[in-house]
Amino acid sequence: MTEPISVAVVDDHPLLRMGVANSIEQTGDMKLAGQFTDAASLKEWMQSGKRADVVLLDRSLPDMDALDMVSDIRDAGMKVIMLTIADTEEEISEAISAGVDGYVIKSSEPEHVLSAIRSVCAGQSSFPLNIMQSMARGEIPHNALEALTPREMEIVEFVKQGLSNKIIAYNLKLSENTVRNHLRNIMEKLGLRNRVQVATLALKEDRRRR
Repeated sequence: MTEPISVAVVDDHPLLRMGVANSIEQTGDMKLAGQFTDAASLKEWMQSGKRADVVLLDRSLPDMDALDMVSDIRDAGMKVIMLTIADTEEEISEAISAGVDGYVIKSSEPEHVLSAIRSVCAGQSSFPLNIMQSMARGEIPHNALEALTPREMEIVEFVKQGLSNKIIAYNLKLSENTVRNHLRNIMEKLGLRNRVQVATLALKEDRRRR
């Protein structure tokens, strides 16, 4: 039997936090790992050795900018989905640069939040395509992807489609670990931090070639 996805919710707004928590507890494939109102309580929980598969993290916490916690959360082996009211390109770009795995607007339907959790746990990113396309309008060096091998470019094409490592491995007849290693090399070569940035870069290149 597959273990349920464990989720920690960090938000100082009690109604929203409890609403998300209730939605999680009503699913058959998720469980609530903890609820927190600020960064300090989340840090204390992490320091005690507790972990979740995914942390739903409000950007505007009362004691700090939550983006400053993303690196520590990911280093602890947890995925991060930014939960926020802001949908500007600047805010989303900052979140991606910080290394978040997904970005969900607080006005989203509960099922959209649950879908984002499932996606990042499956190795996918969870950013609306229209947001990624909007961010892809900027200029990039024309040779940005030339450092990649043909195999790495194949993987980039799949990542651009939002596919998980498991599906990429199936399509290319590789192991998931091999795909993961290729993706790590791709990010190192391009100076990127996560697969969302890889997909955004590939979309920019597509736009340039049109």
